[in-house]
Amino acid sequence: MKLTYLLDTNVVSELTKPLPDPRVLSRFEAHEGRMGMPAPVWHELLYGVARLPPGHRQDRLRAFLLDVALPNLPILPYDEHAAWIHAEARSAREKTGLALPFVDAQMASIAVANNLVLVTRNLVDFTDYPGLLCESWFGQ
Repeated sequence: MKLTYLLDTNVVSELTKPLPDPRVLSRFEAHEGRMGMPAPVWHELLYGVARLPPGHRQDRLRAFLLDVALPNLPILPYDEHAAWIHAEARSAREKTGLALPFVDAQMASIAVANNLVLVTRNLVDFTDYPGLLCESWFGQ
């Protein structure tokens, strides 16, 4: 099945909650096999778990990442195509006096490079990114 969606950290993290937002859970289930995550999101998730103190919560979240997220969400790299898109967008934005948050721009560039819709809770963080399609599954 062809990928359609690229999930931001806040979407994947929502699924780890004891009571995830039902709108997010429903969309996640409806789009099974058509979602991936960018490498920077994988890093953020692993880093978040590594920072937790050892114990049940860390074990539960690590198990979710390895047993649920990794097998079901292909990780898309920040490759030369995404880097090219990122550099162009960053340069254009800086000419207007604005900066792009680096990791958000990496995620957006991976989505654009792969013709995917970026799914995020924070739509405003990606406003006016050239060629990017975004949506929120949080009912915003």
